[in-house]
Amino acid sequence: MRLLTAEQVRQMAETERFRKLVDLREELMILYSTQTGGGVSDNPAKAKTLRKQIARILTVFSEERISGEVEEVYEEEYEEK
Repeated sequence: MRLLTAEQVRQMAETERFRKLVDLREELMILYSTQTGGGVSDNPAKAKTLRKQIARILTVFSEERISGEVEEVYEEEYEEK
C-alpha cells in the first residue's frame, strides 16, 4: 500500500480523489470485519494508515470547499450509493 501525501491528493482530479476515498473506506471496513471475526492482521498499523489517508483526502475536500473551488461533486456521488 502506497502512502499518499497531501500534495499528491491535491494534484488528483476530484473524481479520482472521490474514487480513492471510497476504495480506502471499503478497505478499512474489510480490515475491521476481518479483525472483528477473530482474524489476525499481518500489519496491525494498517488501520491507522488507512484512517490517516482518508483524513488527508477529506481535508483537501474541505479546503477546496471553503475556498470555493469544488462543486460538491463528492457529496452528490456519495448520496447516490
